[in-house]
Amino acid sequence: MSRSFSEIRNVYCVGRNYGLHAAELGNAIPEQPMLFSKPTHALVPFDGREIELPGSRGEVHYEAEIVIRIGRPYEKGIRVDEVVDGMALGIDFTLRDVQSELKKKGYPWLAAKGFLRSAPVTGFRPFPGVGELVSTEFRLLKNGAVAQQGKASEMIFDLQTLVDFSAEHFGIGPGDVLFTGTPAGVGAVADGDAFQLQYGGDVWGEGIIRLV
Repeated sequence: MSRSFSEIRNVYCVGRNYGLHAAELGNAIPEQPMLFSKPTHALVPFDGREIELPGSRGEVHYEAEIVIRIGRPYEKGIRVDEVVDGMALGIDFTLRDVQSELKKKGYPWLAAKGFLRSAPVTGFRPFPGVGELVSTEFRLLKNGAVAQQGKASEMIFDLQTLVDFSAEHFGIGPGDVLFTGTPAGVGAVADGDAFQLQYGGDVWGEGIIRLV
Protein backbone atom coordinates (compact mmCIF):
# COMPACT_ATOMS: atom_id res chain seq x y z
CA MET A 1 0.00 0.00 0.00
CA SER A 2 1.36 3.42 -0.95
CA ARG A 3 2.48 6.01 1.57
CA SER A 4 -0.62 8.13 0.90
CA PHE A 5 -2.83 5.15 1.69
CA SER A 6 -0.99 4.24 4.87
CA GLU A 7 -1.63 7.73 6.24
CA ILE A 8 -5.41 7.56 5.79
CA ARG A 9 -7.18 7.65 9.16
CA ASN A 10 -10.95 7.61 8.62
CA VAL A 11 -12.97 6.62 5.56
CA TYR A 12 -16.33 8.39 5.42
CA CYS A 13 -18.85 7.59 2.68
CA VAL A 14 -21.99 9.38 1.55
CA GLY A 15 -25.09 7.46 0.52
CA ARG A 16 -27.78 8.64 -1.91
CA ASN A 17 -26.05 11.84 -2.96
CA TYR A 18 -27.18 11.74 -6.60
CA GLY A 19 -30.92 11.91 -7.27
CA LEU A 20 -31.00 9.47 -10.18
CA HIS A 21 -29.04 6.89 -8.19
CA ALA A 22 -31.47 7.12 -5.28
CA ALA A 23 -34.33 6.70 -7.76
CA GLU A 24 -32.83 3.64 -9.48
CA LEU A 25 -32.69 1.84 -6.11
CA GLY A 26 -36.16 3.02 -5.08
CA ASN A 27 -34.80 5.13 -2.22
CA ALA A 28 -36.10 8.46 -0.97
CA ILE A 29 -33.96 11.58 -1.32
CA PRO A 30 -32.40 12.25 2.12
CA GLU A 31 -33.02 15.55 3.89
CA GLN A 32 -29.45 15.70 5.18
CA PRO A 33 -26.22 13.92 4.22
CA MET A 34 -26.40 10.19 4.91
CA LEU A 35 -22.98 9.03 6.09
CA PHE A 36 -21.48 5.65 6.88
CA SER A 37 -17.88 4.52 7.21
CA LYS A 38 -15.58 1.78 5.98
CA PRO A 39 -12.58 0.31 7.81
CA THR A 40 -9.20 1.27 6.37
CA HIS A 41 -8.77 -2.44 5.56
CA ALA A 42 -11.38 -1.89 2.84
CA LEU A 43 -8.91 0.31 0.94
CA VAL A 44 -6.86 -1.12 -1.91
CA PRO A 45 -4.92 0.70 -4.66
CA PHE A 46 -6.74 0.77 -7.99
CA ASP A 47 -3.56 0.43 -10.01
CA GLY A 48 -4.14 -2.39 -12.50
CA ARG A 49 -4.05 -5.27 -10.06
CA GLU A 50 -6.61 -8.03 -9.64
CA ILE A 51 -8.94 -7.36 -6.71
CA GLU A 52 -10.57 -10.27 -4.92
CA LEU A 53 -14.11 -9.75 -3.65
CA PRO A 54 -16.53 -12.21 -2.02
CA GLY A 55 -18.52 -14.23 -4.54
CA SER A 56 -20.70 -16.22 -2.15
CA ARG A 57 -22.71 -13.49 -0.40
CA GLY A 58 -25.06 -12.47 -3.18
CA GLU A 59 -24.58 -9.78 -5.81
CA VAL A 60 -21.64 -7.37 -5.58
CA HIS A 61 -22.46 -3.95 -7.04
CA TYR A 62 -20.05 -1.23 -8.19
CA GLU A 63 -20.49 2.46 -7.27
CA ALA A 64 -17.96 4.91 -8.74
CA GLU A 65 -17.25 8.04 -6.72
CA ILE A 66 -15.13 11.17 -6.35
CA VAL A 67 -12.95 10.84 -3.24
CA ILE A 68 -11.54 13.88 -1.44
CA ARG A 69 -8.76 13.99 1.18
CA ILE A 70 -8.59 16.38 4.13
CA GLY A 71 -5.20 18.02 4.38
CA ARG A 72 -5.38 20.39 7.36
CA PRO A 73 -7.29 20.77 10.64
CA TYR A 74 -10.91 21.75 10.19
CA GLU A 75 -12.12 25.09 11.53
CA LYS A 76 -15.70 26.29 11.35
CA GLY A 77 -16.15 28.49 8.28
CA ILE A 78 -13.15 27.06 6.39
CA ARG A 79 -13.74 26.57 2.67
CA VAL A 80 -13.40 23.23 0.91
CA ASP A 81 -10.65 24.63 -1.29
CA GLU A 82 -8.67 25.42 1.87
CA VAL A 83 -9.16 22.20 3.83
CA VAL A 84 -8.99 19.60 1.03
CA ASP A 85 -5.56 18.88 -0.42
CA GLY A 86 -6.16 15.89 -2.69
CA MET A 87 -8.69 13.99 -4.74
CA ALA A 88 -8.95 10.55 -6.26
CA LEU A 89 -11.58 8.34 -7.81
CA GLY A 90 -12.79 5.20 -6.12
CA ILE A 91 -15.36 2.43 -6.17
CA ASP A 92 -17.63 1.71 -3.23
CA PHE A 93 -18.28 -2.01 -3.76
CA THR A 94 -21.48 -3.13 -2.07
CA LEU A 95 -22.93 -6.52 -1.19
CA ARG A 96 -26.39 -5.54 -2.41
CA ASP A 97 -28.33 -8.60 -1.24
CA VAL A 98 -26.72 -8.35 2.18
CA GLN A 99 -27.53 -4.64 2.32
CA SER A 100 -31.19 -5.28 1.43
CA GLU A 101 -31.54 -7.73 4.30
CA LEU A 102 -29.82 -5.35 6.72
CA LYS A 103 -32.20 -2.56 5.70
CA LYS A 104 -35.23 -4.76 6.33
CA LYS A 105 -34.00 -5.48 9.86
CA GLY A 106 -32.90 -1.91 10.57
CA TYR A 107 -29.30 -3.04 11.07
CA PRO A 108 -26.12 -1.07 10.24
CA TRP A 109 -24.63 -1.47 6.77
CA LEU A 110 -21.10 -2.48 7.83
CA ALA A 111 -21.37 -6.08 6.61
CA ALA A 112 -22.52 -4.87 3.18
CA LYS A 113 -20.11 -1.96 2.80
CA GLY A 114 -17.04 -2.55 4.94
CA PHE A 115 -15.73 -5.90 3.76
CA LEU A 116 -12.09 -6.43 2.79
CA ARG A 117 -11.00 -4.63 -0.42
CA SER A 118 -14.43 -3.02 -0.86
CA ALA A 119 -12.91 0.43 -1.51
CA PRO A 120 -10.40 0.53 -4.39
CA VAL A 121 -8.99 4.04 -4.82
CA THR A 122 -6.76 5.58 -7.48
CA GLY A 123 -3.70 7.54 -6.49
CA PHE A 124 -4.45 10.93 -4.97
CA ARG A 125 -3.73 14.06 -7.01
CA PRO A 126 -3.64 17.72 -5.97
CA PHE A 127 -7.15 19.02 -5.38
CA PRO A 128 -8.10 21.13 -8.43
CA GLY A 129 -10.74 23.18 -6.63
CA VAL A 130 -14.50 22.98 -6.45
CA GLY A 131 -14.88 25.07 -9.59
CA GLU A 132 -13.22 22.42 -11.74
CA LEU A 133 -14.97 19.49 -10.07
CA VAL A 134 -18.46 20.81 -10.76
CA SER A 135 -17.72 21.11 -14.48
CA THR A 136 -15.57 18.02 -15.11
CA GLU A 137 -17.10 14.60 -15.71
CA PHE A 138 -15.85 11.37 -14.20
CA ARG A 139 -16.64 7.96 -15.64
CA LEU A 140 -16.54 4.29 -14.81
CA LEU A 141 -15.97 1.95 -17.74
CA LYS A 142 -16.90 -1.71 -17.38
CA ASN A 143 -15.29 -4.01 -19.93
CA GLY A 144 -14.69 -1.00 -22.18
CA ALA A 145 -18.24 0.41 -22.07
CA VAL A 146 -19.35 3.43 -20.01
CA ALA A 147 -21.31 2.18 -16.99
CA GLN A 148 -21.49 5.38 -14.93
CA GLN A 149 -20.80 9.06 -15.50
CA GLY A 150 -21.39 12.17 -13.45
CA LYS A 151 -19.91 15.35 -12.01
CA ALA A 152 -19.95 17.16 -8.71
CA SER A 153 -22.59 19.66 -9.86
CA GLU A 154 -25.13 16.80 -9.85
CA MET A 155 -24.66 16.06 -6.14
CA ILE A 156 -27.64 16.63 -3.84
CA PHE A 157 -25.29 17.86 -1.10
CA ASP A 158 -22.24 19.75 -2.36
CA LEU A 159 -18.72 19.24 -1.09
CA GLN A 160 -18.90 22.14 1.35
CA THR A 161 -22.03 20.71 2.94
CA LEU A 162 -20.48 17.25 3.16
CA VAL A 163 -17.29 18.48 4.81
CA ASP A 164 -19.14 20.73 7.28
CA PHE A 165 -21.63 18.00 8.17
CA SER A 166 -18.88 15.41 8.68
CA ALA A 167 -16.92 17.79 10.88
CA GLU A 168 -19.93 18.69 13.02
CA HIS A 169 -21.21 15.17 13.58
CA PHE A 170 -18.10 12.98 13.53
CA GLY A 171 -15.02 15.15 13.46
CA ILE A 172 -12.72 15.47 10.48
CA GLY A 173 -9.02 16.19 10.10
CA PRO A 174 -5.81 15.52 8.17
CA GLY A 175 -5.69 12.02 6.74
CA ASP A 176 -9.45 11.55 6.55
CA VAL A 177 -11.02 10.76 3.16
CA LEU A 178 -14.58 11.12 1.98
CA PHE A 179 -16.33 9.10 -0.73
CA THR A 180 -18.84 11.65 -2.00
CA GLY A 181 -21.59 9.49 -3.52
CA THR A 182 -22.28 7.71 -6.80
CA PRO A 183 -24.27 8.68 -9.89
CA ALA A 184 -26.84 6.43 -11.58
CA GLY A 185 -25.83 3.29 -13.42
CA VAL A 186 -24.75 0.96 -10.60
CA GLY A 187 -24.95 -2.74 -11.32
CA ALA A 188 -23.70 -6.21 -10.56
CA VAL A 189 -20.12 -7.39 -10.93
CA ALA A 190 -19.18 -10.62 -12.72
CA ASP A 191 -15.95 -12.53 -12.21
CA GLY A 192 -13.28 -11.17 -14.52
CA ASP A 193 -14.90 -7.77 -15.12
CA ALA A 194 -12.37 -5.09 -16.05
CA PHE A 195 -13.06 -1.62 -14.60
CA GLN A 196 -11.47 1.70 -15.50
CA LEU A 197 -11.94 5.08 -13.81
CA GLN A 198 -11.59 8.26 -15.87
CA TYR A 199 -11.60 11.95 -14.96
CA GLY A 200 -12.04 14.49 -17.73
CA GLY A 201 -11.22 11.78 -20.26
CA ASP A 202 -7.93 10.80 -18.58
CA VAL A 203 -7.47 7.32 -17.14
CA TRP A 204 -6.83 7.50 -13.38
CA GLY A 205 -6.99 3.80 -12.46
CA GLU A 206 -8.09 0.36 -13.48
CA GLY A 207 -8.39 -3.17 -12.18
CA ILE A 208 -9.86 -6.60 -12.72
CA ILE A 209 -12.33 -8.13 -10.28
CA ARG A 210 -12.14 -11.73 -9.13
CA LEU A 211 -15.07 -13.15 -7.19
CA VAL A 212 -13.80 -15.80 -4.79
